[in-house]
Amino acid sequence: MGNVPAKKDTEQKVVKEFLARAKEDFLYRSEHPVQNTASLDQFKLLKTLGAGSFSWVVLVSHRESGSHYAMKILNKEKVVKLQQVEHVLNKKRILQAIDFPFLVKLHFSFRDNSNLYLVMDYVQGGEMFSHLRRVGRFREPHACFYATQIVLAFQYLHSLDLIHRDLKPENILIDQQGYLRVTDFGFAKRVRGSNWTLCGTPEYLAPKIILSKGYNKAVDWWALGVLIYEMALGLPPFYTDQQIQVFQNIVVGKTRFPFHVSSDLKDLLQNLLQVDLTKRFGNLRNGVGDIKNHKWFATTNWIAIYKKKVKAPFIPKFAGPGDASNFDNYEEEETQISINEKCANEFSEF
Repeated sequence: MGNVPAKKDTEQKVVKEFLARAKEDFLYRSEHPVQNTASLDQFKLLKTLGAGSFSWVVLVSHRESGSHYAMKILNKEKVVKLQQVEHVLNKKRILQAIDFPFLVKLHFSFRDNSNLYLVMDYVQGGEMFSHLRRVGRFREPHACFYATQIVLAFQYLHSLDLIHRDLKPENILIDQQGYLRVTDFGFAKRVRGSNWTLCGTPEYLAPKIILSKGYNKAVDWWALGVLIYEMALGLPPFYTDQQIQVFQNIVVGKTRFPFHVSSDLKDLLQNLLQVDLTKRFGNLRNGVGDIKNHKWFATTNWIAIYKKKVKAPFIPKFAGPGDASNFDNYEEEETQISINEKCANEFSEF
């Protein structure tokens, strides 16, 4: 038992050194952004995986290597019309600079006359949202396994002064090993002090965002609490049919726990879903240490999780590298490219 503190000190030193190197790498890539690293004719478009108001995601194969990717195609004119230019440019800046096992990685980015293209990891297991809705709720060890990866992902992002601001089951993908990848960095932002922007998904918003008060990285730890609650109980903690009531519930911060919730999980959630910032885990003197050392994570080997050495509780089924059966079906959209360049000035730095 005498070696336990020494082992923890060694692990903390390794993590500190890793995060310091990660920050150097991030800053270098941020200051040396790359442009037009591929072109559309290098890819074969296979199947639409998702669609939004100004973009859609397509499963593609790289013609030369045969590798599969998820290609996000953004219509430049729609991005401008919906006033999302800064969001899109910010998303690309962040994606091309981050590199972590539990975050979706950007492999190529380019533009043509009509569209912008972000070519990212294809994560075959689909959205956590779909799997959670199918089973209703995850058993606590299952939810704990997923939560460990979000904790490590946020520890990495926060060390870079990045806040994600849009954690939810729809923005978490499950890979072929059963591990997670956090996606959608549209609301992510580099913030060293406080921020006031209202953004995110209603059920996951922290009290300070709703009250239009300056907030910091602690909003991500609140969102982690909401996610763990939804994974283990099946619904977000403050959910009602009326959005205004959702906001009122969040600001009050009162949560209810059914009998099947363990005392350790209840304690962790009460410390994450803590309206008082001076008491919220992740925002105290020990930082993320208060979360990682909590009893609910007592059996977690954080280094083994990072190295993906722990067997996942659930492995998604798929038939092969290009199988898209874990994604919903969408109407296929033809990619049309204008003869003349659209919105050249707005996206010159993409």
